[in-house]
Amino acid sequence: MLRWLVDSPRNPGWPAELGPVRVGAGVVTVRPVRMRDASDWSRLRIKNQNDLLPWEPTGQGPWAARHQPSSWGPMFSLLKSEAKRGSVLPFVIEVDGRYAGQLTIGNVQRGAVRSAWIGYWVDADVAGRGVASAAVALGVDHAFGAVGLHRLEATVQPDNGASQAVLGKVGFRQEGLLKRYMDVNARWRDHLLFALTNDEVSGSAVDTLIRSGRAFAV
Repeated sequence: MLRWLVDSPRNPGWPAELGPVRVGAGVVTVRPVRMRDASDWSRLRIKNQNDLLPWEPTGQGPWAARHQPSSWGPMFSLLKSEAKRGSVLPFVIEVDGRYAGQLTIGNVQRGAVRSAWIGYWVDADVAGRGVASAAVALGVDHAFGAVGLHRLEATVQPDNGASQAVLGKVGFRQEGLLKRYMDVNARWRDHLLFALTNDEVSGSAVDTLIRSGRAFAV
């Protein structure tokens, strides 16, 4: 399920290409962000504003203005720099070779903790068709494999049932409620904390989806 590129000695497992795995929407792969993603990133972020705005951290300025192609360059440079430092793994989700969203493994902690958080978003055109679950499963297997982590966390607003369902399909369990955890859409919002440890995964997270009939090997 994983095809390696050139591993960084400071961030094992990045860059890397993950997949493929087939779901209802098509063949899902996950690959590192690229500088040339600017136009696709901008187009999909602006197109999906109404679907993403209620769930994402508050930003500065109007949505469209901060998601112009020119905004991607500085963001890409920061992501690449943090990836080289070993603190983040920034990926693009593709469906049949087309940009369909992003997957990020962030705040990577080594030593005795060996943990990180995982976050994701997908284009509304493929939402509900297995793409997010497949991408998260690929990210989980990568994090618990090449990256060498023990624990992954994800935070989701209580009203975001779709994202909670994605995590549940992959095997995440709810651990608690974080009160007024994050500034989202100009308000401090409660978030549910979900987590998964490597010893809770039977085989692989992708195997979990395949056994449930939600995904198919390619």
